[in-house]
Amino acid sequence: MAFMRKIYDWVLHWAETPYGPIALFILAFAESSFFPIPPDALLIALALGARKKSFSFATLCTVASVLGALLGYGIGHFVWWSGENEFSNVANFFFSNIPGFTHELFYKVKALYDEWNFWIVFTAGFTPIPYKVFTITGGAFSINLFLFLIASVVSRAGRFFLVAFLIWKFGPQIKNFIDKYFNWLAIAFTVLLVGGFVGIKYLF
Repeated sequence: MAFMRKIYDWVLHWAETPYGPIALFILAFAESSFFPIPPDALLIALALGARKKSFSFATLCTVASVLGALLGYGIGHFVWWSGENEFSNVANFFFSNIPGFTHELFYKVKALYDEWNFWIVFTAGFTPIPYKVFTITGGAFSINLFLFLIASVVSRAGRFFLVAFLIWKFGPQIKNFIDKYFNWLAIAFTVLLVGGFVGIKYLF
């Protein structure tokens, strides 16, 4: 935990430098495929420092995150397997070094893809679920790339623009609320949205 806290503090310190937007782009890109810290904290810090640029930061974050998702998909699709159902050295490196990325979770995500496809990518992209696990697993099991990309764009943009809007609208007083409740709000919003589409599917 102490190590993760140091990484978190290191991420935040970029908001106090002229390189904050560049750091945000790199962080959002890396988080979609291998980095453990999500970009939200740096996005919040940058938006608080320049509220008029909140949506520009959200756009930057979204573009970088989707590009990173494509990298994660590529890792899964091209270098994850060394043979039929045999993990490559790259895969074993991820299992050994990426927090929370386990064999058990990998196959659970595979089962979720089999059942939900587009919706599980959307859910992972919008909620606190580790997105990198889903991008890599999606590539490893060759899910539809077009649907993967659409789900990534919609979910990542929804998440980051929601943060940007809250900062732009309410300013510093909303920061503690976002820190404390944003993940729950994201989950609730996703449940309602997916539930609505599922309802439409079965009602019509």
